[in-house]
Amino acid sequence: MVDQLDLASFKLHPEREAVLGEVHARPFTGLVSSLGMVRFVFLAKGDDAASDRRRFIDFCREHKVTPPEPSAKHHQIGVGPVVLRWEQHAEFATFTWIWSTANGPAARQFGDVRASAQSLIRGLSQAGELLAAIKLEAERGACPVERAEQIFDKSSLAMVNVKGGAGVVASDFRADDKGFTRILVYDRGLTPHDLGALVQRLLEIETYRSLALLGLSTALELAPSVDQIDRRLVEVLEEMQGAEGLKVNNHLLEELTALAVSFERDVAGSLFRFGASRAYNELVQSRLSIVEGEGVADYPTWSSFLARRMAPAIRTCATMEERQANLSDKLARAADLLRTRVDVEIEQQNRDLLRSINERSRQQLRLQSTVEGLSVGAIGYYVVSLFGYLAKGAHDVGLHVEPASVTAAFVPIAVGVIWLVSYNVRKRHLKPEDASSRARE
Repeated sequence: MVDQLDLASFKLHPEREAVLGEVHARPFTGLVSSLGMVRFVFLAKGDDAASDRRRFIDFCREHKVTPPEPSAKHHQIGVGPVVLRWEQHAEFATFTWIWSTANGPAARQFGDVRASAQSLIRGLSQAGELLAAIKLEAERGACPVERAEQIFDKSSLAMVNVKGGAGVVASDFRADDKGFTRILVYDRGLTPHDLGALVQRLLEIETYRSLALLGLSTALELAPSVDQIDRRLVEVLEEMQGAEGLKVNNHLLEELTALAVSFERDVAGSLFRFGASRAYNELVQSRLSIVEGEGVADYPTWSSFLARRMAPAIRTCATMEERQANLSDKLARAADLLRTRVDVEIEQQNRDLLRSINERSRQQLRLQSTVEGLSVGAIGYYVVSLFGYLAKGAHDVGLHVEPASVTAAFVPIAVGVIWLVSYNVRKRHLKPEDASSRARE
């Protein structure tokens, strides 16, 4: 019998299961027309995300359904006739409530929320800020254009056939009187899996569209500050041309540094937002390319409709991001130029100071040499005086020595010896310093 190979003998990466499971994350839910649903998109990061997760877990336990696993990022539960699908993302969480509208009242209007769903929605409050609220309904019928014209504003209605021709989707992307964006899915024979996939992608388009446009408000808020810093940078550069003196250049450098700090603070705050807007826009375009087939009647497709509204906003974000990058480079170059000028002026001051110190040292050395010359005479005088006493003493004890003559003859010898000793001492101690001084000069 052949032994079965397993992975027990290998050291597994701690993220291996998460990486493998990501391929199967957020699977499509099979759906059947007719149905209604509401999706809420809450911005939630940090403490808000943790709080919202705890509330969802408490909600599951309250209704005696299985709560999500601690590491789960999506979970689906059924509470009576209502299905709730919860998904947690990096900066937002979604709650999608789904119910059947097949046996609804005859007077029911598009977007009416089932009473049982309303009570459940009110019972699950969230700490995060609500960004998007979407109502979607899937219906069957033969006249999708007529139905869409009854529901939506014709001036902004966008319709498109689903790839394969098994359905039509329509929306005006406007908020209704309750604040919801509405989407109609007209089912022409979609399978439960295809309908589930289509609905999820349509909800993602509207969700990511809202998230992508968050960067526009950030770009508009930053525009006045970027304009002001750009103008002030030009003024500082003009002042640099005529600036002279260390004090003036130091003042300009301090102002330029303050501008750079203020600017980089704004850049750090907007870097994530602009990158996220770019990524969300790419997701929107990806979902549209999967969903859209041919256009319907004289109405624009979703791609063309959203392009007229989203493309300028995304370009504004990209332009602001590019301006920030260029301005950051200009601030850095200007600061380097000004810092170089300040460093050169400081080096010139240091050079002048060292030259002054060297001149002062040279004068002190000359003075010291003069004093040493006088000290040779003084020391020689004392040595000759001592020798004179010695000669007188020798004469007094009877030696044939003439004190005055011997003392006079000893004077040049004493002075010469003392000068030679002094010269050798000075040469040994001062010559290296003099050489290094001359080398620096």
